[in-house]
Amino acid sequence: MTEFVCSKCGHREPVSTRKPKCDCGGLWKLDYNPPKFDENLIDKSEWSIFRYRAFMPLEDETWRSVTMGEGMTPIIPFDDDLMLKMDYFMPTLSFKDRGAAVLVTHCKSIGVKSCVQDSSGNAGNSVAAYSGRAGIECGIFVPEGASPGKIDMIRAHGATCTVVPGARDHCADVCRAKVRDKGAYYANHVYNPYFYQGTKTYIYEIWEQLRRIPQHIFLPLGNGTLFLGGLYGLEHLASSGVIDKMPTVVAIQTENCAPFAKAKELGLHDVPDIDVKPTLAEGIAIGKPMRAPEILDLIYKYDIEIVTIPEADILPARAALARRGVYAEHTTAGNYAAYLRYVQLHGRAPDSLITMCGAGLKSDH
Repeated sequence: MTEFVCSKCGHREPVSTRKPKCDCGGLWKLDYNPPKFDENLIDKSEWSIFRYRAFMPLEDETWRSVTMGEGMTPIIPFDDDLMLKMDYFMPTLSFKDRGAAVLVTHCKSIGVKSCVQDSSGNAGNSVAAYSGRAGIECGIFVPEGASPGKIDMIRAHGATCTVVPGARDHCADVCRAKVRDKGAYYANHVYNPYFYQGTKTYIYEIWEQLRRIPQHIFLPLGNGTLFLGGLYGLEHLASSGVIDKMPTVVAIQTENCAPFAKAKELGLHDVPDIDVKPTLAEGIAIGKPMRAPEILDLIYKYDIEIVTIPEADILPARAALARRGVYAEHTTAGNYAAYLRYVQLHGRAPDSLITMCGAGLKSDH
């Protein structure tokens, strides 16, 4: 039986609990071991991430009323060495739909009627959209400076959207205070591990589309939404014998907000306090990532390099992508800037893949 397990004290709770975290303060992890990855278990008649539901801890068939065909995004060549996974080809124009589809499915399965979430924009928009589809009342908190287009989309889905003055981390604190004081269900992409059961499908799709895993995979790293899901997916393929070794994983941060880069530099197992500066890469501008110890454990386990994006490189990278027909938001353009920086530091990186995780219209403000 799938259960929540506290990452600090080991306390267990049923996954139907409304507690956002353990009483000791530790975040939940899922005690769930998927079956060995086997292509025969993929439901190839289903054109969404739920074709991989044999490897997800779903309670029932609720997903059928929640899915909007998320996932199954194309991989396109960009040049001889680089491929782009077009993950903004999603219902709400960002990769966050992978996680939101699974998390909202879980919420509906256990009878949640209303939820709240804090976000720089994309995750909130995605949770708002899927909550609207599932008939769940939704409130989203975003920091000031969030893209107006994202705010408009959140409200269009029927959710309330509260703009919180200050930085992204303060926005999270305000939302969590409402969870604590009002008892709202916290449908959050950081706290709730069901979200990562959706983002891990990013890796399953890559394998199914290419029949292999590329040599170099670049993953943006703020709260770790795609990073954790990506590593879970890769570890599952490796433990199942589908791949014989892990690829070179490169984590991406912005130089204006790089707590993991600083932690690795100092050999720490939690992130230190840093001075967060404004950045165009708003999607990864997280100064206090709540799952930092778990993420750092993986960074050390696989000796993952962290590339920091020079702020001045983001807009030129966005322009270079757009001139080739790929219109990405600023944070996503940072993924390409990070790839270029990695090549500058190490030389050619053949067989590389980066994600185009958010559409360009979301940054036009």
